[in-house]
Amino acid sequence: MMCPAFGVRSLACKKNGIVPTQFVLTVSIAEQTVSLFERIVASVYDRRSNSKISSNLPAVTDRRYRHVTNLRCSTSRFGISQVAGSNGTPLGLHRIAEKIGGGWPLRTVFKSRKPIGCTWQGMPDAKITTRILWLEGLEPGFNRGGNVDSHARYIYIHGTGDETTIGRPASCGCIHLAADDLVPLFDKLPAGTLVWISKK
Repeated sequence: MMCPAFGVRSLACKKNGIVPTQFVLTVSIAEQTVSLFERIVASVYDRRSNSKISSNLPAVTDRRYRHVTNLRCSTSRFGISQVAGSNGTPLGLHRIAEKIGGGWPLRTVFKSRKPIGCTWQGMPDAKITTRILWLEGLEPGFNRGGNVDSHARYIYIHGTGDETTIGRPASCGCIHLAADDLVPLFDKLPAGTLVWISKK
C-alpha cells in the first residue's frame, strides 16, 4: 500500500535535503488518521535466473515502504494553521525532535513536559497524557522558523485524558492518540522519524 501523500512528501524531502527514515508517519486531517509506514530494502533479482544480479557487485536495492497500521487520531478543532497563537494543526514535513515520558505509567499527566500525576488521581480530563512526541518542522518559512515554527509552538503527538474525542477534531493544534496506540508507537519510533501532516 502506498500513501497518496508519499509523492508530495518525497518532493519535500528532496527540496529540503532530507534523507527518508526507516519509519514514516503520515497524518491525515481529513480522515483523522495516523498511518505508519516502514521502509523495506529488497535485493534486486535477475528475472531470468531468479538470482542476484552479481555477487561481485555491491547489492542493488529497491527502497519501498510497506503500510504497517492505521490509528485513529484527533487534530485541531480550530482547523489547519501554521501560525503561532492560532491553535491550528500545521501541515507539511516534520520529524520527531524529542520523545518524552518513556517508562511512566499509561495515563500519566504531563505539564510543561513534566509528570505531575495520573488521570485517575483527580485529573480525568487532563490535556496531555501518557507520552509526548515533540515535532519539529523541516520546511523553512512554512513550519520552521519565525511565527510558523512547529517546535516553538509545542506541536506534539500525545495522549489525552478524554479519549472519547479521538476520531474527530478536538485538540488545540496537537495530534491526539489513544494511550494503547501511542505507547507501542512511542516505543517503536526513534527520534528523527519523519512525520508528514496533510489535509487529505
